[in-house]
Amino acid sequence: MTDRKQERGLCEIYQDDPERADYLVFGRRAHADRRGFLRGAGLATMGAVLGAAIPFHRNMPAGLIPAALAEETELSLFEAKDGLTLLNDRPVNAETPPHLLDDSVTPNARHFVRNNGTVPDMALAMDAKDWRLTVDGAVDTPLELTLDDLRSRFEVVKLKLQIECGGNGRAGFNPPAKGNQWTLGAIGNAEWTGVRYADVLKAAGIKSEAIYTAHYGMDGHLSGNPDKLPISRGVPLAKALESHSLIAFEMNGEPIPALNGFPVRTICPGWPGSTSQKWLRRIELRDVVHDGPKMTGTSYRVPYYNVAPGTKVDKKDFRIIESMPVKSLITTPQTNTTIQSRQLALRGHAWAGDRSVAKLEVSIDFGASWIAAELDAPPNRYSWQDWRATLSFPEKGYYEVWARATDSEGRMQPFAVNWNPKGYLNNAMHRIAVTVAA
Repeated sequence: MTDRKQERGLCEIYQDDPERADYLVFGRRAHADRRGFLRGAGLATMGAVLGAAIPFHRNMPAGLIPAALAEETELSLFEAKDGLTLLNDRPVNAETPPHLLDDSVTPNARHFVRNNGTVPDMALAMDAKDWRLTVDGAVDTPLELTLDDLRSRFEVVKLKLQIECGGNGRAGFNPPAKGNQWTLGAIGNAEWTGVRYADVLKAAGIKSEAIYTAHYGMDGHLSGNPDKLPISRGVPLAKALESHSLIAFEMNGEPIPALNGFPVRTICPGWPGSTSQKWLRRIELRDVVHDGPKMTGTSYRVPYYNVAPGTKVDKKDFRIIESMPVKSLITTPQTNTTIQSRQLALRGHAWAGDRSVAKLEVSIDFGASWIAAELDAPPNRYSWQDWRATLSFPEKGYYEVWARATDSEGRMQPFAVNWNPKGYLNNAMHRIAVTVAA
C-alpha cells in the first residue's frame, strides 16, 4: 500500500519554521526587523482569511499565527478519538484501522468522522439550548421542535445501526478517484438513541405529493460564505418512513460527540453515511428528488453500467447510491501478525446495506477453498453481524487470510470490484497477512 499525503494543521505547519510557514500559508515576507509585511500580497491574503483588515499590521511579529486561527478547535476535538487515521483536517475526516473496530458496538472514540464543512459553534460548545428542528415543505402542519419536544412527544428508541461512508475503500481504486482516500475504516456500528423519523414526519402530516426528504445541517461551508451549504442530501420518503430510520440525539448512551453531529442527526442506516445528516436543523419534504449540494452531478452516484478504469462517463448515466453492498472486516488479528502456533482465532463483522448477511467464509489458500465461519444474527436490523472462526495452518510460512460475506439475496463479496469515477462502493474482500513461525 502506498503512503498517502496527509494534510497538516496550521499549528503543525508553524511549529518547525514559523517564518517559512508565513510564506507558505499566506505568501508573507516580513521587514528586516521581523515585523509587518514587506509586500502587500501576504497582508491581503491574511486579511481575506480573517475576514477583516489588520490596522496594526506593521507591528505584527513574523511567524505569529493570528489568534483567530490559532485555536484548532476541530482538531482539538479529534484528540478525543482513539487511534484513528486523520485523512484531512479541513474538513476533518478520519478512519479507524480495522483492528480497532473489534467491539460489537463501536465506541464513540473509535467511530469514523466524515465532515464536509466546519463544525458548528453549537456543537463545539456542546450546548443545545437554542437548537430547534424545523419540519416543513409538503406537510400539513409545519413543526418547530426542541430537544425536549423530541424526547417528550415521541417514543424514544435505541438501535444498533451501522453507518458507512459511500467512499469507504476508495484508496483501492486504480486509477485513483478524487476524494478522501479511505481504506477500510469508514464504518461504525454505534447504539443510537432517538425517535423514529417516521413519527416526526407523521406528526407534521405528509402531503400526497411528498416523495423525497431534504436534510439541512448547521455546519459551515469551507469558504466561510454563510449563504452556501457544504452538503444537503435526502432520501426517498419510503426510506425515511422505515422503522429503523431515526432522528438521533444520543450515541452509545451519551450526547452525540461534536464531530459526529451534536446535538441531533438523522440516521438512515444501510445507505451512504452522507444521507445521515449531522447537526440537523431542518427537514423539508419535497415533491421532487432533492437537488441540494452533493445530491446532483456525480456526487454519491455511480454509473448505471460497468465502465473500464479511467473512462469518462456522461453525468446523465449516473444513478444515486441507495443500499450499500455486502461487506466484511477481519478485526482480530491485525494484519502482518506473526504467530507461534499453527492455530489462529479469527473474528470480525459483516453487513449488507438494506439486507442481512447470510454467510461468512474465510480462506487461507488464496481462495482455492473456503471455511464457514460462525455468524451471529444481528441484534436488530441494520446492525452489523459478528463472526468468528478458528483456523489451522498446515505448516509454517506466509499466509493470507481472506474473508467474504454473502447477503440474504445471494450477493457475494468479490475479490475485486469494478472501477467507477468517484471511487464509491468498494466492497472487495478484506485480506490480512499472517506469518506462522513455528
